Amino acid sequence: MIDKKLRGAAAVVGVGQAGLGMATGYTEMEILIQAAKRAVDDAGLTMQDIDGIATASVASTMWVMPVIEHLGIRPTFIDSTMIGGSSFVAHLMPAIQALESGQCNAVLVCYGSTQRTSTLSRSAIGNMRKQMDPQPYENPYNPLSPLSSYALAAARHMHQYGTTRENLAEVAVAARKWAQMNPEATMRDPLTIEDVLSSKMVSDPLTVRDCCLVTDGAGAFVLVRADRAKNMKQKPVYVLGNSTACWNRQISSMQDLTVTAAQQSGKIAFEMAGVKPSDIDVVEVYDAFTINTILFLEDLGFCKKGEGGAFVSNGNIAPGGILPVNTNGGGLSCVHPGMYGIFILIEAVRQLRGSCGERQVNGAQLAVVHGNGGTLSSQSTAILGTAETL
Repeated sequence: MIDKKLRGAAAVVGVGQAGLGMATGYTEMEILIQAAKRAVDDAGLTMQDIDGIATASVASTMWVMPVIEHLGIRPTFIDSTMIGGSSFVAHLMPAIQALESGQCNAVLVCYGSTQRTSTLSRSAIGNMRKQMDPQPYENPYNPLSPLSSYALAAARHMHQYGTTRENLAEVAVAARKWAQMNPEATMRDPLTIEDVLSSKMVSDPLTVRDCCLVTDGAGAFVLVRADRAKNMKQKPVYVLGNSTACWNRQISSMQDLTVTAAQQSGKIAFEMAGVKPSDIDVVEVYDAFTINTILFLEDLGFCKKGEGGAFVSNGNIAPGGILPVNTNGGGLSCVHPGMYGIFILIEAVRQLRGSCGERQVNGAQLAVVHGNGGTLSSQSTAILGTAETL
């Protein structure tokens, strides 16, 4: 049952980022605290006003505890649910429910990672995961995870629907064009379809330019009840709909490699918000790989299943195209510190505030944020809107 009473019940009133790209000399905790303080300050609050927190980490199961210590807060609402990169979009609904019930008054959602500059190697983390998160139908074959899983989905989509490597490359090129208008983006050099196709093949059919960046970065945002948001420092951005779905952990357990649980999360989020894909002005999806954008645009209803390759082509999702997608440059060109979900929400908030400068989508009032976790595993969709959409 969709609780439409929660539509617009809470709003994002502060956002912050830190350590994007390379945060040399800083720990992930240090850049997380920087981003958190910037988000709280952006909201016109102090850290003592924060009585709710939601955060997650790839490496630590009890991550929220030291975060609370470092922030110096005593929250009455705590959420440390970890479902991969979609976690920070999925944190929305529990936070909204906690706010609406009166359990807390201001929730800070935050994340930080120094996976690029950390002395702890990614391979070491991967080996630990094999012990703590066994995947019996995949680990024995030692795949290049998660890359090989997404390559499998891409290959199936190409076989089943005639999607081409050029279609995949269009996603990367569009992301780079948006990144070139974002001074915070890590990769801003020109990129062509030929550049993508001729770059190093890492897991057929995906080349290195079909894959997300490996960067450092931290992000944070603050949620409060809608009645309070009206009188705060920044233009509030309301959460109109949110839903999370998970159908599998291992990609080998997917019933159809071209259909994700975004079909479920998207349907419920749109119903809660009372809008449809054709109403949306800006789309921010978790583009860990180029195939992600195609799959999620299909599953969220922006085009029919199998038509995503054509939909993203001819500059349709690039600046000046028919649908602005991943306007910060995405995980492919802006930032991707292990889990990217918090950054898509921050970018959507900035777009709806009208504060994105050269890359600003004129008149943006409705945005879709879609997070992905694992290997096309957890999916979380949020619909955000300005006051005019309430």
